[in-house]
Amino acid sequence: MTDRYDVLKLENQLCFPLYVCAKEIVKAYKPYLDELDLTYTQYITMMALWEYKELRVKDVGNCLFLDSSTLTPLLKRLEEKGYVTRRRSTEDERDLIVTITDSGEALKERAVTVPERLGACVALDPEKAQALYTLLYEVIGNLTR
Repeated sequence: MTDRYDVLKLENQLCFPLYVCAKEIVKAYKPYLDELDLTYTQYITMMALWEYKELRVKDVGNCLFLDSSTLTPLLKRLEEKGYVTRRRSTEDERDLIVTITDSGEALKERAVTVPERLGACVALDPEKAQALYTLLYEVIGNLTR
């Protein structure tokens, strides 16, 4: 017979290893991102902009699951570093458009080794990594519906 409080043990929580894993992954990124003078959230923002070149702030937030109170100071910092520009949309003044600059695009060359370097730290074989990726996005989808 199990104790009704067993559900409160850390060992029985899915959220706890997810939390620790996320924290440790971000910590593992730090030395590589320090070389680029980027925080993790700045890095993922740059990844979105390397892919799309120009996005509305709202779309950056949707892509990265970040709210505007996080994005506004982050984008200001990236603009101060010369990696992005921000401007109001000519079609809708409420929309703020973020565009990657030539300096931001050039940073991609220095960042291209980061995923491989981090992958070496995580040391999962490709099949397990793909399975984890699929499961995590399934959980994200379930939580954001």
